[in-house]
Amino acid sequence: MELSTEEVGRVIVVDPGVKRIDATVAVSLKSALADLVKAGHAHIAIDLGNVEFIDSSGLGSLAAVRKQVGKSGEIALFGVQGTVKNMFKLTRMDKVFKIFHSKAEAIPALSS
Repeated sequence: MELSTEEVGRVIVVDPGVKRIDATVAVSLKSALADLVKAGHAHIAIDLGNVEFIDSSGLGSLAAVRKQVGKSGEIALFGVQGTVKNMFKLTRMDKVFKIFHSKAEAIPALSS
């Protein structure tokens, strides 16, 4: 996994750098995101624009980090499309996460 980050004000934008978030990358993604939270980043926008597939382990990793952030911050997703978007709807995870079309929409929502 080639995770990349960009700080925009108090928001950190994360690109997981993979096309599939499944059991092979879920643990490392969870660990990398947890490290960001431990480092004090409580407002995280995750770019899923290039992600073509996510399974339950991937969803579980995102949910675990969402729980770790707690009430002190927020995690937003953007660029979610296709089968990934369907998986969020099917599992009702679209009710757990704020989902935006673009980075330009996600950052102001986390900055307020």
